[in-house]
Amino acid sequence: MVSLDMWGASGCRSFPLRSIDPGCCLILMHADVIAGPTGKVLLLPEDPNTPIIMAATGTGIAPFRSFWRRLFFEDVPNYKFTGLFWLFMGAANSDGKLYDDELQQIAATSPENFRLDYALSREGEKNKRGGKMYIQDKIEEYADEIFDLLSNSGGHMYFCGLKGMMPGIQEMLERVCEEKGMKYDEFIEGLKHENRWHVEVY
Repeated sequence: MVSLDMWGASGCRSFPLRSIDPGCCLILMHADVIAGPTGKVLLLPEDPNTPIIMAATGTGIAPFRSFWRRLFFEDVPNYKFTGLFWLFMGAANSDGKLYDDELQQIAATSPENFRLDYALSREGEKNKRGGKMYIQDKIEEYADEIFDLLSNSGGHMYFCGLKGMMPGIQEMLERVCEEKGMKYDEFIEGLKHENRWHVEVY
């Protein structure tokens, strides 16, 4: 049995694992700091026909991978996903397209239930105002469809990643609400009240 302090002076580290023999029992210890999603915020809806819309930046993609693995790869007894799985992924460039091989596999085998859109801010694509393409800009391109799924189809909206992503997303949603003659605060509070608004940022 080996105990490891996984939180060094420079942050979380994995290099001590290289010195551990296969099959060894580990006890991992760290400071009272937990990075990444925790708790019950990011749970799938029970209804398999529910549209789920996800926005992720960087490592925020990880919990959504557990979603698509369950919905498209695993053989879950008495469960078949029949809704729409729509993932927006923000990254600086194509090197940040994490798990793209799995996502392309789903796109090929389940096109009626799956959509994928990347926002790559450093690869030249421009938003409608001529600036860099960030995740909020890519979501805005499909605002009519997304608001329809949220307002009329019981859709759930998920966000996961660095907390710096949320101000831009919130400003975009507020702007779209104003364009549609909707009150942003009431719209978001309604989604929260129905447990259809899921935010896990860190």
